[in-house]
Amino acid sequence: MATEPTVYVLEGCPYCEAVTDRLDAEGIDYEREEVPALHSGRDQVKRVSGQRAVPVLVDDDRGVTMAESENILEYVDRTLA
Repeated sequence: MATEPTVYVLEGCPYCEAVTDRLDAEGIDYEREEVPALHSGRDQVKRVSGQRAVPVLVDDDRGVTMAESENILEYVDRTLA
């Protein structure tokens, strides 16, 4: 059974919004994980991606974890849409 990708985002982050807007526009179901504003509080993001910046997309079904909104948008267009 396929699982939904997880997207780690910060409220008000324009790069995060670009990613979630694209996922929504494509009708792709995903889990949204809000992260704290302070980088020091983003241990969960650090565990999954090795860094604390967002957005981060985790697609367990395909073994993909990636950061950087442009990379994520390209992945969404190429793989998920």
